[in-house]
Amino acid sequence: MPELATVRTVRELRAAVAGMRLTGDRIGLIPTMGALHEAHMALVAEARRYADRVVVTIFVNPTQFGPDEDFSSYPRREARDIETLHAHGVDLLFAPGLKEMYPDGFETIVNVPEISRGLCGDHRPGHFAGVATIVTKLLLQALPDVALFGEKDYQQLQLIRRLAHDLDVPVEIIGLPTVRETDGLAVSSRNAHLSAAGRAAAPQMFAALNMVADRLRDGEVADTACAAGHAMLAAAGFAPIEYLEVRAAETLAPADQAPGGTPLRVLAAAWLGETRLIDNIPIH
Repeated sequence: MPELATVRTVRELRAAVAGMRLTGDRIGLIPTMGALHEAHMALVAEARRYADRVVVTIFVNPTQFGPDEDFSSYPRREARDIETLHAHGVDLLFAPGLKEMYPDGFETIVNVPEISRGLCGDHRPGHFAGVATIVTKLLLQALPDVALFGEKDYQQLQLIRRLAHDLDVPVEIIGLPTVRETDGLAVSSRNAHLSAAGRAAAPQMFAALNMVADRLRDGEVADTACAAGHAMLAAAGFAPIEYLEVRAAETLAPADQAPGGTPLRVLAAAWLGETRLIDNIPIH
């Protein structure tokens, strides 16, 4: 079986995608930072529903790391990731170096201010500008028909949808429901950093989100329901709890500012020991 086709430059990426389009193939793009796991492979499988060819990118993006977040320690295991992508039938890997994505003199930043405000934006300054900039570059470099992202990073997903709409990027943005362990914990590379006790407590975040959603469906106001969810997280050992909030699903406006009947989502971020976990669920 031939090796996974891998390109390192934008010129090579565009040439490879142009070759795919010669046969009329639709292109699906999955941007990642590597350290791939089953949630990424779920995106690959989903991409096959929308596209004939699947392109994955691996780039650990320094501009989305905050001053207290260690860019240098982010896991990099390209050889293993290539094996995983090859086994799942990915057609092309784009794995550029730092200078390819941020050459000397680079200074343009993409900012989506409203959706970046609050939630993770309050706790990771500059993060979403880094995400918006690199995703915009990748979308324009590859110009796929569709690009797929997980709903676990829901604020990020809505930011990407907004920037693609506002900048007239001709790419359909598709969100995939969060992939979960059997006990409900959202699959994440961060889970490997949990202690045994932390791993045992971690599913309580999903449980707290569901409790809040249940209370809202029963007619409880958002502030009261979220206070109960906050207490549940604290009792499970989460500290600090950065947020547990109900927001409008599309705009991420606070629930009390959304018109009646607006689809809602409950979102949380909190720490277990040295590990920061995030999760969210829709409120049906």
